Amino acid sequence: MVNPLITRALQLATLGRWLCPPNPSVGCILVDANGQVLGQGNTQRVGGPHAEIMALTDAADRANVVRGATAFVTLEPCSHRGRTGPCCDALISAGIVKVVASISDPNPRVAGQGFARLRAAGMEVEIGPGAQESRELNIGFFSRMRRGMPWVRMKVAASLDGVTALSNGVSQWITSAQSRADGHAWRARSCAVLTGIGTIQADNPRLDVRLVDTQRQPQLVIVDSTLKTDINSNLFEIERPVLIYSAQFDAAKKMALESKGAIVISCPGNSPETKSLVDLRAMLHDLATREINEVHVEAGQTLNGALLQQGLVDEVLIYLAPTLLGKGRGMALLPPIFTLEDGTTLEFQSAVHMGPDIRIIARRVHANIF
Repeated sequence: MVNPLITRALQLATLGRWLCPPNPSVGCILVDANGQVLGQGNTQRVGGPHAEIMALTDAADRANVVRGATAFVTLEPCSHRGRTGPCCDALISAGIVKVVASISDPNPRVAGQGFARLRAAGMEVEIGPGAQESRELNIGFFSRMRRGMPWVRMKVAASLDGVTALSNGVSQWITSAQSRADGHAWRARSCAVLTGIGTIQADNPRLDVRLVDTQRQPQLVIVDSTLKTDINSNLFEIERPVLIYSAQFDAAKKMALESKGAIVISCPGNSPETKSLVDLRAMLHDLATREINEVHVEAGQTLNGALLQQGLVDEVLIYLAPTLLGKGRGMALLPPIFTLEDGTTLEFQSAVHMGPDIRIIARRVHANIF
């Protein structure tokens, strides 16, 4: 059973899930020897205070003395100076005597060094309570740090027979308002929404977060091999970074898109067969260097199929409406296979009602290995 104070710290961490990317979501609670809460906090927007600093500040605001206290924190306190100073030094200076932490920080710049510094200062350190929950909450951060790749989640809204749009392209709305709002919540927690030029041309979407409150819009990433994105597209109405990955250079198109604030990145395949297409794996590696933790894919069957074929989807988020639509566009365009073993094997994580629909989350069998 997880320590109830760690459980409370995890609840605090969850509050920052939509706020603090690319930093991990962390919660911290400071308690005295009697278990009385002295201060608490969670990580703020990037560049702002981390959870430990927020907890120390909260304690000071309450006029509580923290010397001799224990810190319950959901991730190893950082030991390096990045956008902010080292949290482990702040805990040491405050006179904290014990830290109970859920899990080590996967960032190579920390990775146990925070714990080592705390122990060197004479502090007792306990590691492990709530480790799985903390890792799950920050799965994109762990993925980026350990694999050099963001966590890729593919969202699909479909009928019960797997149709995402009618043959004429009509798709609004197959699923319910509840499912759409939940989908926006998943957009909100991501660092970037990824789509293809086909979706941009067909739907002219904004692909922003509108149906839930958020203080941060995720970046938009477009796979557009020949730079067909219209500079008058609705996507440019939203203030956020727009990254467009292309395979073919066109100076005039690039200049026009950059005049709208887009960042155009050349990322062609490295073989004669793929040089006219965006190298999706290289694109994801590049997104990781740009501090993208979670990629939320909302695309058509062509890009979905390409990502699945190349083993680049870690998780699928599927909303199924209780309706049958017959022949139409499917979830992903995949080539035929001739043995069941060649299919993409997933493990169900959850299945819950979302209004009249069902939301299914399934994960690649080996996606947890990092």
